[in-house]
Amino acid sequence: MELFDLPLIWAFIIGFGIIMYVLMDGFDLGVGILFPFAPSEESRDTMMNSVAPVWDGNETWLVLGGAGLLAAFPMVYSIFLPALYIGVFLLLAGLIFRGVAFEFRFKARTSRYLWNWAFAGGSTLAAFAQGAVVGAYIQGFETANGVYVGGALDWLTPFTVLTGLGMLAGYALLGSTWLIMKTEGRLQEWAYRITLPLLAGVLVVFGIISVWTPFVDDLVRGRWFSSLTVIWVLPVLTLLCAFQIFRSVRNRFEGMPFVATMGLFIFTYLGLIVSRWPYVVPPDYTLWDAASAYESQLFLLLGLLFVIPIVLVYTAWTYWVFRGKVRAGEGYH
Repeated sequence: MELFDLPLIWAFIIGFGIIMYVLMDGFDLGVGILFPFAPSEESRDTMMNSVAPVWDGNETWLVLGGAGLLAAFPMVYSIFLPALYIGVFLLLAGLIFRGVAFEFRFKARTSRYLWNWAFAGGSTLAAFAQGAVVGAYIQGFETANGVYVGGALDWLTPFTVLTGLGMLAGYALLGSTWLIMKTEGRLQEWAYRITLPLLAGVLVVFGIISVWTPFVDDLVRGRWFSSLTVIWVLPVLTLLCAFQIFRSVRNRFEGMPFVATMGLFIFTYLGLIVSRWPYVVPPDYTLWDAASAYESQLFLLLGLLFVIPIVLVYTAWTYWVFRGKVRAGEGYH
């Protein structure tokens, strides 16, 4: 007897893992995206030191979301991987490049500029690939009898390129507001200067995507425009977060720009979920269609009930230990 709607519970857990990854790994990807434009090499040292203690722990949420998705919704893997294997490969390649650059850049002398580009290029590639994959999810997948029947490059369209650029701009905004909060002096002033242009870029790209998306899928258009419903609260809250970023930067607040940027991402993410709910493999398969056996989901859920609190505690502890400003000449390495 099925006492709980486990696919719904798993959807919440995986969705939570994804948004945690986007928020927590997004700002250190953003730091990498901004790396080539930093005012000096000393500033780059400080930028990397600001995320060095936490970046690898942040990616725990990517592993959690990916493993949970495989265990709870195997159909998603069986369709997503053939459809998106090039995009996923680019994502993983970018993460590998930036991970190696973290360790080697501080040891290198004559080749440091190469590791600068590896860090920046890996971060940019990973962020763009994430955005393109999200765009492919919005577009939907060509399937027949639970099998992907489209081409290897169907995921790469003008729409997904735009969502990739939107993710790049959004992560760069997270990175700049993180630097406002974690640094001081010349580097912080530079971060203040670039935040509002980045915010404008994010709003422009997100606005175009919002207008374009209803024309990509009839379900999305019907959900948002068939009647005025409570879901319109989400774009309103997103714009309020954008206004708070603008106000906080103008008033030289340090922590609020980063918090407001996280809010902007959260409400945009919720808007995406509402647009597609309950389809995990659009346009045909709901989360109940894609779910694994009830017994499998229950067994794995019991394990996660122990793992997730531990991950939350050590993550919070890490951020507490490394709280405060990162100054030139100081750092984790």
